[in-house]
Amino acid sequence: MKKLVTLIVVLLFTVSLTNAQALKDSWSLGFGGSVLNLTSTDVLAKELKSFGGFVTLQRNFTEHTGLRLALDFGSFTNSPVGNRNLDITTTSFAGHLDLVYYFMPCESLSPFMTIGVGQNYYSVDRSEIGQADIDGMFSLQVGVSIGAEANLSENWKLKAEIGTYQVGNQGFDGSYGSEGYGLLGANTDAFMKFDVGAQWYFSKGEESKVCQLYDGLQLPDPVDYERLENIVKKYIPREVIKEVVVEKQVAGTTGGGTYIIDGVDASGENSRMLLMGVNFDFNSNKLKPEGYPILFHTAKIMHQNPKLNIEVQGYTDNIGSEKANQVLSQKRAEAVKAYLVARGISADRVKAVGYGETNSIGDNKDAAGRAMNRRIEFKVLD
Repeated sequence: MKKLVTLIVVLLFTVSLTNAQALKDSWSLGFGGSVLNLTSTDVLAKELKSFGGFVTLQRNFTEHTGLRLALDFGSFTNSPVGNRNLDITTTSFAGHLDLVYYFMPCESLSPFMTIGVGQNYYSVDRSEIGQADIDGMFSLQVGVSIGAEANLSENWKLKAEIGTYQVGNQGFDGSYGSEGYGLLGANTDAFMKFDVGAQWYFSKGEESKVCQLYDGLQLPDPVDYERLENIVKKYIPREVIKEVVVEKQVAGTTGGGTYIIDGVDASGENSRMLLMGVNFDFNSNKLKPEGYPILFHTAKIMHQNPKLNIEVQGYTDNIGSEKANQVLSQKRAEAVKAYLVARGISADRVKAVGYGETNSIGDNKDAAGRAMNRRIEFKVLD
């Protein structure tokens, strides 16, 4: 069993190199297998002949704390003292509710501990030793454990956990008696359980602000103006394409009360426009290089028209949950706003709003249509 534990620890450290954003709250499902070993008993445990499995449903309320409902199955094979050729087999089903505490939730390898209480339903086959079987017994079960989760991807984690569990009587191992090595020196039977499995985070809340603080206040990357100028020179045409024109009717201005931008007479209120070229990769809010020239030109227009205020509207395709897409679209809008502010536009003149997967302009059934929907639009405000 020591070799197995060592192998799992090495595997955890290997896969934990994958980064994943820590979450403020989440729901997850867990499943896996268990290696079992009876302790605090008066029988001889047969090493690596006791196995089981588990499924869990877990709700994390904060970065550090969660509540877990676990269902376990186990089959323990042991021998009476003095005769290793005979087997006593305990079959166990347990349900327990655990409090989970993560010590370092912001790390890619996150250690945790649990403490919980539940019920154990077990039966014991004692036919080989010539004694009557024990059928259908219920017993209180308490346990503590330590473990670690390692990131595999954005939604999946590898989990390893080892714990000790105390049952409420001395017949769990098939022989009434105990060596007294249970929790807090208890004289009822106990067992150890080593779990290896996966954790699937199927519902995720906001990204953790606590973890951003731990990482040293994650601020937007500083704007490299020299790099942007080079991108502008590379991508921007000599005549700006019409799709990026910002228009607004403004009362009291010269020339008939209308801004004339790139030769286009903006005569409508609340003008909306799609910024062709300002798109995003799947599940990303990072601006792509080809979008910088368009935003560079937009900032220039806003500098030339100081009364011009806009709403930056972020959108997504329909892949993923509606809640996650709403959050992602807001981040996309804020990324564009951050660029404009970095170019000297007052933050008060730019409102960032995410509209999620609504108002699609492309067909979400194909990749090209979904790429079009991962977009930014501007709306000129009164």
